[in-house]
Amino acid sequence: MRCIFTMFASSVGLLPKGAFAGLLEDCVSSPKALAPMLRELWSKMDQRDHEKRFFSAFRTHLLHFNGNLFRDARVYDLRAEEIGELLAASRADWRAVDPAIFGTLLEQALDPVERRKLGAHYTPRSYVQRLVEATVMEPLRADWQAALTRAESQKETGEDRKAVATIRTFLHKLCATRVLDPACGTGNFLYVALEMMKALEGEVLETLAGLGEPERLGLERETVDPHQFLGLELNPRAAAIAELVIWIGYFQQHYRARTGHPSEPILRAFRNINFGSGAGYDAALTWNGFPLPAVTERGGARVEAYPNARRPTWPAAEFIVGNPPFIGGKDLRSRLGSGYAQALWSAHPDMNESADFVMYWWDRAAELLAQEATALRRFGFVTTNSISQVFQRRTVERHLGSQRPISLIFAVPDHPWTTATRESAAVRIAMTVAENGARQGVLCPVVSEGGLDADEPALAFARLVGRINPDLSIGVDATRTVELTANAGLCSPGVKLHGHGFIVTPEEARRLGLGRRAGLERHIRHYRNGRDLAGKSRGKMVIDLLGLDADQTRQSYPELYQHLLATVRPERLSNNRASYRDNWWLFGEPRRELRPALEGLDRYIATVETAKHRVFQFLDATTLPDNMVVAVASDDAATLAALSSRIHTTWAPMVGGRLGVGNDPRYSKSRCFDPFPFPDPTLPLRRAMAEAAEELDALRKRVQTGQADITLTALYNVATAVRSGARLSDAEEDVKERGFVLILNELHETIDRLAFEAYGWPQNLPDEEILARLVALNTERAAEEAAGQVRWLRPDYQQRRFGADTSPKASQPQLVAASAAPVAGPDTFPSDPYEQPLVVEAALARAGRPLSADEIAAQFKGVSSKRGVRVAQALGTLTRYGRIDLLPDGRYAARRAA
Repeated sequence: MRCIFTMFASSVGLLPKGAFAGLLEDCVSSPKALAPMLRELWSKMDQRDHEKRFFSAFRTHLLHFNGNLFRDARVYDLRAEEIGELLAASRADWRAVDPAIFGTLLEQALDPVERRKLGAHYTPRSYVQRLVEATVMEPLRADWQAALTRAESQKETGEDRKAVATIRTFLHKLCATRVLDPACGTGNFLYVALEMMKALEGEVLETLAGLGEPERLGLERETVDPHQFLGLELNPRAAAIAELVIWIGYFQQHYRARTGHPSEPILRAFRNINFGSGAGYDAALTWNGFPLPAVTERGGARVEAYPNARRPTWPAAEFIVGNPPFIGGKDLRSRLGSGYAQALWSAHPDMNESADFVMYWWDRAAELLAQEATALRRFGFVTTNSISQVFQRRTVERHLGSQRPISLIFAVPDHPWTTATRESAAVRIAMTVAENGARQGVLCPVVSEGGLDADEPALAFARLVGRINPDLSIGVDATRTVELTANAGLCSPGVKLHGHGFIVTPEEARRLGLGRRAGLERHIRHYRNGRDLAGKSRGKMVIDLLGLDADQTRQSYPELYQHLLATVRPERLSNNRASYRDNWWLFGEPRRELRPALEGLDRYIATVETAKHRVFQFLDATTLPDNMVVAVASDDAATLAALSSRIHTTWAPMVGGRLGVGNDPRYSKSRCFDPFPFPDPTLPLRRAMAEAAEELDALRKRVQTGQADITLTALYNVATAVRSGARLSDAEEDVKERGFVLILNELHETIDRLAFEAYGWPQNLPDEEILARLVALNTERAAEEAAGQVRWLRPDYQQRRFGADTSPKASQPQLVAASAAPVAGPDTFPSDPYEQPLVVEAALARAGRPLSADEIAAQFKGVSSKRGVRVAQALGTLTRYGRIDLLPDGRYAARRAA
């Protein structure tokens, strides 16, 4: 890093140009001479005394650099070929180097295992800029426009000195604004924030010059500089690079806007990265003895402990922005260690243990934002797109609905990452920016994606304005729905094995005694996972021993027991969970709550948890579903029709969110099924729905029988293409003919028509209207259930098991209707003439449409005719300075920010 900065300093003239390259060239033939020369050079650069800064190799006195970079500089011996590489680099022009490349260098240097443990992802420049713009620059530019409008008004009245003072006050505020990245990596977010704030500083200085106040030496210390850009980072190498990146970025901006060098010392020890400690800093957890855990012996094994685990201090800042580590909640224990995970959970008691690691940063920033008299104005983070899923959304819900609420004022709910590397291809992200109070926000869903194999993908966004809900939707807040008793006990994910040895082929099953050992058919069952249902079935079977202990298994089915002893037990003995280790012959999650619901059924309904097309189908009751299959314990074809209808398949992705590499909709039991208000049709209508669903299910099974190449995914790909009117390829035409796709679509149309009729709703409602009606119906049904009326989905089973819990209860959750967020605005017209243009401009922007002068004046309480004149005067000032537009019809329109 010292070499990099030395080459940069040579390029910009902080060191004699070409001198460093000459020094290297002299040492190529005598490599051992380089180390003492570099040691002397860097020591001279760190000297305060001018006379001690004469460097004989350059034949000149050096500038005073100081800072931390050259203090006690360590120099390594280099071989001739390494000096040659350095010499080639030193001859390049480093003035316009993109500091972001240093992050790429570190990423490539990191061991893949270490990168995975750290959750390291280095963010493309356009992504960084998008989030910094929304988090940092939008409020700063609003402040600047307010200051500019006030100064323009002051200049209009001839008070030029006041106008200069107004601009200087803003400059002072800008140069004191702090930006914190609490997981800064190599500093890309801080560098981009610095670059954009320096550009804004340039606008301010130009305005001062226009007011007759050219830049003076007194402004040398009043400038945006690295002390304002604070970082926390666990990896000390990344933290050191971040400091270098910020300084290089600062000098680049300085030389673009000014002539001459900055005042000495050139570098300053601002302690802005990791408090200047030079070591790594964990922003999520600290403990006594950090960074080393305490190690104890327990049962002959080394156990790590984290004494007095607690949340660490974050430096105060006006803005927090960054890209915290991407580690899933389910992976915290395995990726970070059991001891660390337990300490993390104890230090963050309000966080649920299933939350992703990034949400600990989100939670902490939200807490700081909501504190009384906080300096923090906004925070913005890149997270995985699972932030809208249940376990992550609970954190967002808690802060949006608290007594001191915050609001999402910008969000991109689902954003592709670059697929430039295999590791990053599996990542999809979200961006969220929060501000204090109850406010409306801007939701920017991605509407087109391209160039995902490049470092800078090409994306297009829609722009929606309104209250942003915790699930990163806008409009109807589906997160306010509650689970309905009517659906209780019927839906569950399938079994989770935790042991590959449970899965066997039919041939292996026969070798293990199937067909020879009495009763074994109850314990070796057909097995289907998501790929079996959506694609081509593997025909696998699974060993299911729920209800048997180890002794019973060994005595009754010795072949089976020995097979599991060899294939499952070793894997289970290394599991951290005691119940998995002790009950190694049973599935990790056998779904005990689902088993009684399936008893007595010949079939049940199933859907793949994460899939491109939301397809429900009947499975034979002898088939056991995998964890990635969601089972509904019902053999009722009318229920299958309701689930297959457009009403439910519209609801499911909107409330369940998306997940996975392909960004496919995820079907969540708790969000998609449990709160869903099923229709309550008449008997004839129920029969018609059941007949259509039976025919649909039979058609698909008939198509797939003997035609293994026509999977459900292929079938519905073509069905979707046909509905959209797309041109079909020859292969798709073949699937259309052999798969009876036209009949398939016709049956879905019939089911949709009957479902709308069952709800009593008009046909072809738009998706948003469907969601709004379902949310309202959920509230209505929950109120009915609180009063003791339950519309059971499967009454013969549910009343017997859950009927005792249906009486009215005082503990029922209070149902609160969704309401629009209040929009802040002025109540009265200010008497201060310099404030008047500000509130007029804000009122016009808030209206979102052109208004006449009278319409604007009417927005303020008690506006007299005299004040009406002042509104007109303010409009004239704003128009003259290009702040708003005067339309041909005499109305005024706000100008949109670019």
